[in-house]
Amino acid sequence: MSELSARLDRWLYRGGRPNRLARLMVHFWACVFARGWIMPDRVATLEVVGRCSGRPVALPVVVADFEGGRYLVSMLGEKANWVRNVRAADGRAVLRHGRQEKVRLVEVDVGARAPVLRRYLSVAPGARAHIPVDRHASLPEFEQIADRFPVFRITAS
Repeated sequence: MSELSARLDRWLYRGGRPNRLARLMVHFWACVFARGWIMPDRVATLEVVGRCSGRPVALPVVVADFEGGRYLVSMLGEKANWVRNVRAADGRAVLRHGRQEKVRLVEVDVGARAPVLRRYLSVAPGARAHIPVDRHASLPEFEQIADRFPVFRITAS
């Protein structure tokens, strides 16, 4: 990823929150990913009920595969709205990629996050500007930041 691209990503999510342009892009990609128009299957749209509004909130996500499991990672960390919404919804959510899949997101213990975070950075180039470790870093380096980036295992609902 070029330095210019990384700077743009940080600007779009300054302070850990998407600015107006980022919100427009999120909406656009959520629509595209939900319809399954873009391959591979690792891109999808996550829908979860908003903890305040009670309405479904949709956002594009990258699904990381690791040791036979599928995972979602919050590239913006603990304060991301979707993380708070998933926790409030007791993990109940829907993934869309051409079809609807009701899922349960189970939070991964901090001690088990490092290898999943490393895999996530290898499949989600857009997240590299937000996670302060190189994708080729050692597992101990990922362990040092694991408590700042929630990871959820995708299970059947």
